[in-house]
Amino acid sequence: ICADGRLLECASLKCAESALTGESLPVEKDLADIDGDVPLGDRKNMVFSGCFVTYGRARFLVTSTGMHTEMGRIAALLKSTEEKKTPLQVSLDQFGRKLSIGILVICALLFAVSVFLRGENVMNAFLFAVALAVAAIPEALSSIVTIVQAMGTQKMAKEHAIIKELKAVESLGCVSVICSDKTGTLTQNKMTVQNIYTNGQTITIDQLNLKNQLHRYLLYDAILTNDSSIVDGKGIGDPTEFALVEMGRKATVDENLLRELMPRLEEIPFDSDRKLMSTKYELHDVPTVLTKGALDVLLDRTVKIRMEEGIRDITQEDRDAILQKNLEFSQEGLRVLAFGYKEVPEDYTLSLDNENDFIFLGLISMMDPPREESKAAVADAKRAGIKPVMITGDHKITATAIAKQIGIFEDGDIAMTGRELDAMPEEELDRRITDISVYARVSPENKIRIVDAWQRRGSITAMTGDGVNDAPALKKADIGVAMGITGTEVSKDAAAMILTDDNFATIIKAVANGRNVYRNIKNAIKFLLSGNMAGILSVLYTSLAALPVPFAPVHLLFINLLTDSLPAIAIGMEPAEKDLLSEAPRNPKTGILTKDFMTTILTQGGIIAVCTMIAFHTGLRSGSAATASTMAFATLTLARLFHGFNCRSKHNIFKLGFSSNWYSLGAFAAGVVLLGIVMFVPFMQNLFSVTPLTQSQIIDVCLLAAVPTVLIQIFKVMRDIKHRK
Repeated sequence: ICADGRLLECASLKCAESALTGESLPVEKDLADIDGDVPLGDRKNMVFSGCFVTYGRARFLVTSTGMHTEMGRIAALLKSTEEKKTPLQVSLDQFGRKLSIGILVICALLFAVSVFLRGENVMNAFLFAVALAVAAIPEALSSIVTIVQAMGTQKMAKEHAIIKELKAVESLGCVSVICSDKTGTLTQNKMTVQNIYTNGQTITIDQLNLKNQLHRYLLYDAILTNDSSIVDGKGIGDPTEFALVEMGRKATVDENLLRELMPRLEEIPFDSDRKLMSTKYELHDVPTVLTKGALDVLLDRTVKIRMEEGIRDITQEDRDAILQKNLEFSQEGLRVLAFGYKEVPEDYTLSLDNENDFIFLGLISMMDPPREESKAAVADAKRAGIKPVMITGDHKITATAIAKQIGIFEDGDIAMTGRELDAMPEEELDRRITDISVYARVSPENKIRIVDAWQRRGSITAMTGDGVNDAPALKKADIGVAMGITGTEVSKDAAAMILTDDNFATIIKAVANGRNVYRNIKNAIKFLLSGNMAGILSVLYTSLAALPVPFAPVHLLFINLLTDSLPAIAIGMEPAEKDLLSEAPRNPKTGILTKDFMTTILTQGGIIAVCTMIAFHTGLRSGSAATASTMAFATLTLARLFHGFNCRSKHNIFKLGFSSNWYSLGAFAAGVVLLGIVMFVPFMQNLFSVTPLTQSQIIDVCLLAAVPTVLIQIFKVMRDIKHRK
């Protein structure tokens, strides 16, 4: 359809508006005069640019073109929606600012003490301050964060979640709300027969029996009064009719064989005004008209009812029972079709005038059922402290029924339409937002408003979608998630993550990966800062004690850029722990440098610094400042390599197991080899200003370097034992 417009003439018109509404079923159109201020799917007398005609014909008056169409309005929304910084970006910005200020203050104090209190040479004091700054700054942090995020995206891609922006990886870890589309994400995006009502009973497909003539006629009606088929396992035609054909396959009836044996003689196609489709066949050598359609229409044209014991006149009790069952199906969000037939004379010609006097066969209900894994995924989300919310263009009853089945909608929750949301003041929405679990018949503006309301509460919000109408909300959300199979290119372009399997369960896996990425980044920062803290404390101690500089700048650069980088990257490769989804989402406003985090860094860095200074004094007792510097350098380097095992997790290494992360073993081995090259290769000794050590000094270095890790692991073992009790 080339432009928006109002229908002037309409004959059985159906339009696929999934690009605008996200709903896969075509919309039946008519000339009814409906107020334009309603959801797109309810505007039966309007057609929209960018949508497709799937059935019928019409003539319409163009009302809007270009940016004034519904598609253009969405494009304008998309252009005006701004992206936000991720929690990690905010945390790292704060971290970098605080770290820079802290280092500058400490360096300035050190310089002042050295020059004005101790009377040292200005240049020597300046070099001391520079050495301290080099020791404090984790030079490899930015590259390590990028590498850890990149490895996280690679892992997610293997689990059907493609991350378009590295910064989005960690944001998934603090998602507290997931606003999910229904069709194709929580459901299978395929209409499927659920229950069948015939002979006064509700049965399932498995209970259909071809030997039962009533069941057989109902199957004939469903398959023959039908233009869909299955080709290479895929449904061709109207989704509702395909569901009936698939039902026949499950009941061992091949539609192609049946249609070959019973060719269609006459037909009156479906019409949105009549809401019926009738066809004529020879069934068992008897001319027979089969019909299907809306119950309210077919029941008015029904005079008899077929039961297993035979055919009889339909009574008011029969009609009431049928209507009650239809109401029950509808309240469960099911779409219901009624079926009837009549035997006619040989000279009978099917026409609109004689499309009546039918024998009622039964009702067939169908729906787009939930994915098998959706219920478990929703349960996992709630266990992880994440609130799932359904936002759909479908009807409120259908959406609520699906939401109840998969656990999104519980007792006390609220379901709301887009029109009800429009009438709700901002203050009331903010007050009730946590109770609303289902939004139906929503517009693009509604979706942005919902996301904005959650963000005002400080919640990190993920939004899923596949249509053009979803794009502004996908861009507005902290994490926009587009569907890779059914999604439009516009929605994929606006999203930060694309699901290649269109599955809600994949989002929960991605959340677990995101939490693990953040945990690993934070553990890597802990490793870098606690090691750097050891260097800072060592330099401060020697400065205040009027001792020689313990490290040459080249020592600190070697530690920070080479031996530190490998364990930090290995920490970033740590696999997720089983209880990761049992924890509540982290508060995005909480920075990295919390009180507990800083206490841990100071404590662990202090232990390493003490052992380093013991090695330094051991070297000084030998009478050589160069030997003391070499022993301090070797001890600090090796202690930080050991410390990489401490920073893998909050649990002790025995609980984790050395083999659970081979990267950490490889990083330790590579670091030891690099240190060995510097310590024992003559050319490297000169380059890195180290002196050869005796065997006893090497043993002292190894023992002192291992002490911090032994102490930290003993503490972790005792803490884990206490928690188990």
